[in-house]
Amino acid sequence: MVGMLQGLENSALAEAIRQSAWLYPILEIIHIAGIVVLVGAAFLFDLRLLGFSRNLPVKALAGHLLPWSRRGLLLIIPSGVLLFSTNAVSLAADPVFLVKMILLASGGVNAGLFHRYVFRSAALWTAGQTPLAAKAAAVCSIAVWLAVISCGRLLAY
Repeated sequence: MVGMLQGLENSALAEAIRQSAWLYPILEIIHIAGIVVLVGAAFLFDLRLLGFSRNLPVKALAGHLLPWSRRGLLLIIPSGVLLFSTNAVSLAADPVFLVKMILLASGGVNAGLFHRYVFRSAALWTAGQTPLAAKAAAVCSIAVWLAVISCGRLLAY
């Protein structure tokens, strides 16, 4: 595994990113912009599940916001992989990075379970009648994303 990480870190692309005065900061900006789009949309949806803006139908709000979360992923994943490639060996050994990856997986599982089981009945929910399982998924989502962001910031120090 270390050999593969070292190979990634020694790749021409990782070298170019490290040596450029602009590539790494541009990738960071893209990564943060993706986080803003993904997490912003997710938080707004989660807040609706927790009872805010009850006048907005959950299904309609999901149809508007959740595609933005997916678009955010299109920015986050490639930029994150490229940022990781510049320091792969150290990051892979950093407990904060490992926690961040576990939290990301947990967030994905939470979203997957929510959409597979809980959200299927959303058309039947009335204002103020969001099921407890949906509220629990929203709290979990908010907590996980705040923790992921915190881990990302801690990696910078």
